[in-house]
Amino acid sequence: LKTDTWCSSGGLTLEGNLVSTGGFQGGANTVRYLDTCPGCTCYYILYVSKYFMCLCGKNRYATQAQMPDGKMIVVGGRDAHSYEFIPPEGQHNAAPIKFDFLTQTTDKDENNLYPFVYLSTDGNVFIFANNRAVLLNPNTNQIVKELPPLQGGHRNYPASGQSVLLPLKLHSGNQGNVAAEVLICGGSAHADSYTKAAENVFYAALQDCGRMRITDPNPVWKRDLMPSPRLMGDMSLLPSGEVLILSGAKRGSSGWGFARDPNFTPVLYNPRVKRGERFRELAPTTIPRMYHSTATVLQDGRVLVAGSNTNNGYIYDAMFPTELRAEKFSPPYLDPALEKFKPQIDPAATPEKLGFNQKIAMQFKVNQVEPVKQENIRVTMYVPAFTTHSVSMNMRLLDLGLEAVKPNGPGVYSIDVWTPPNTTIAPTGYYLLFVVNQGVPSEGIWVQIK
Repeated sequence: LKTDTWCSSGGLTLEGNLVSTGGFQGGANTVRYLDTCPGCTCYYILYVSKYFMCLCGKNRYATQAQMPDGKMIVVGGRDAHSYEFIPPEGQHNAAPIKFDFLTQTTDKDENNLYPFVYLSTDGNVFIFANNRAVLLNPNTNQIVKELPPLQGGHRNYPASGQSVLLPLKLHSGNQGNVAAEVLICGGSAHADSYTKAAENVFYAALQDCGRMRITDPNPVWKRDLMPSPRLMGDMSLLPSGEVLILSGAKRGSSGWGFARDPNFTPVLYNPRVKRGERFRELAPTTIPRMYHSTATVLQDGRVLVAGSNTNNGYIYDAMFPTELRAEKFSPPYLDPALEKFKPQIDPAATPEKLGFNQKIAMQFKVNQVEPVKQENIRVTMYVPAFTTHSVSMNMRLLDLGLEAVKPNGPGVYSIDVWTPPNTTIAPTGYYLLFVVNQGVPSEGIWVQIK
């Protein structure tokens, strides 16, 4: 590495290569590609000169997201009340696009860094910073809607709540509109939680969540309560369509030594049941996972959990030492008692390359004795996220429209399913494809859609 990637952002191209943006000091306006070549190890190609690929803003603590046309937007950052689009190779941006919304949502402790950014199903970009949200048209660079504020506190870094775009439900034949809902949980009720933590005052984290259908004509936040307070947690979309929340702290703020009371207990959130019944606590860890921890969903349905460094450097005699151990968390659907329901996709009978708005056939087998019912089957497509500082950039789960599930031999079934209708619903690139039977997902297989 030639430039500092600390507190950077990132995402994947159509071909599955990492694009990393921003960072610290000399890395703040840099774009990097992690590329591969036949017969050699991975290498970085760095574009740091204004004559090559360059950003104009100082994008530390910025968020990156993919647009329908394949471009990537980079939003915000410390002292960067702006956004810009990553330019094509060999070009540079003359200037960032000023974004007054980020100026308006800045407070003494900032609390609008690493904003939550999602491509909505209507082509607009949802941007949430501090406690406010807007829909931005990425083609005209105009705010098309001011959304209601989420009351109760502050949700972005360093208050560090967590958020996902909930699974997008598609329909057979891609009929009808696709609604988009955002979930935001935790954070801090106090605008000065970061400043006070530096004075050894550690405010309790927020325990509430807000959920809003951002594609509604008049969207409103609907509130819910987690079983415990949490900030600095990691929120992951599982292939089953559930949401896993783990790690973080119950008091304080992001920052070096600025949090107390690790939250050891993961929580499972089911968006498909009624309010008041959505949360379920799971088996706790014994390892504190706070500042600089991360989590990512794996191909086999487990979640890799790693990190936690509340210290400036590798320090092992602190209250919360630098953590070098990693864990794999198994969600409830991996209970051995459910193994008979676990599907196994036949890769030879499933296309690896997908187009848009097509009905495709795929095949799976399962060991359950009773016949598989179509109403118990789902096919989901998951976009791997770039995860850092409690933000999972580009994470997306599509629940595809089923046409038919038919027996095709003992324990073998074929599925007719519709691919996503367009790049607004599913930006081009690589996805993990899962078959889910009675809430139990198969191991995922890689597919590419373009």
